[in-house]
Amino acid sequence: MDQNRKTILKSFSPVKVLIPVLLGLAATVWLLLKDDQLTELKGITQAHLGWLAAALAVLLIRDLGYMYRIRSLTDKFLSWRNSLDVIVLWEFASAITPSVVGGTAVATIILNKEGIPLGKSLAYVMFTAVLDNMFFIMAAPLVLLATQGEVFPTFNLEPSFAANLRMAFYISYALIAVYTFIMIYALFVRPRAFKWLLLRITSWGFLRRWRVNAFQHGNEIVWASQQLRGKDFNYWARAIISTIFVWCARYFLLNCLIAAFTDITFGEHMLIVSRNLIFWIVMLVAITPGGAGIVEMAFPSFFGSFLGRFSTIVVVLYRLITYYPYLLLGSVFLPRWLAKVYGKSAAEKEMMK
Repeated sequence: MDQNRKTILKSFSPVKVLIPVLLGLAATVWLLLKDDQLTELKGITQAHLGWLAAALAVLLIRDLGYMYRIRSLTDKFLSWRNSLDVIVLWEFASAITPSVVGGTAVATIILNKEGIPLGKSLAYVMFTAVLDNMFFIMAAPLVLLATQGEVFPTFNLEPSFAANLRMAFYISYALIAVYTFIMIYALFVRPRAFKWLLLRITSWGFLRRWRVNAFQHGNEIVWASQQLRGKDFNYWARAIISTIFVWCARYFLLNCLIAAFTDITFGEHMLIVSRNLIFWIVMLVAITPGGAGIVEMAFPSFFGSFLGRFSTIVVVLYRLITYYPYLLLGSVFLPRWLAKVYGKSAAEKEMMK
């Protein structure tokens, strides 16, 4: 079997889809049973339909933004239809892998099978990771400054746990910043020096076992760097603006859901967006697939002060809108995509194994 096809099928195995579903459902059931919240589900009838429709519209706009970004990064090599395949499968991969891992390895294979050379595929995936991380790095200090510390939740939290949460944020932020600046140096400043450094480090003692991987990763960095050289200002501007757009849309979707159940002021809207940014940075180090279970458990502490008894309803709706559809869509898109890139008979044969 083609090694890339083997990697794809292994990454999207039914077990990997089932695990986050079970974790998410278990956390949801626990939230509903905790403090007898099950009876509060009837509160869904009190939702403002206009804001619920706005949440769905923002979700659609966000995904169109992702499609535009990947199409723009590939210099319109991908059609809108192919961009849809890439984004759905990329989101699918992210939904069934831990947030700290993400779906980047699978995304590289997907782009490569869409006809983009491996070096360019690596460059586009690495560049999107840098763009996304730079958004966090630049936005977080602005959020902390604007809210003067109010961005950190204290609702239903013990003082010691609230302090640990702050520490988790700062650790996550530091890790993201270090990783991102290393990637920027490797991709845009001295790729060959970075490769030499990897090989140098893995020439010492027990680190030698990773020398082959270091050599391969070093080559990937060099290939990716070569593909990104010579791009004009418009290329970088489109990439940066589309990244800001999709992440703002991702965050504002939650505002729409919260506003559907409670009246919130403009200032509270801004605080929710700010707190959502902190929420996502902490969740980036989640060890479960797609943050399943952890997101559901942490959500009330971050946003319960705005929602009160509607907190459980909103987190269920939030995951139903932003998470589970990609598990379903990915399961539908994957067989069709495999048939497109590998041939119908081969795809059917592998999917039945």
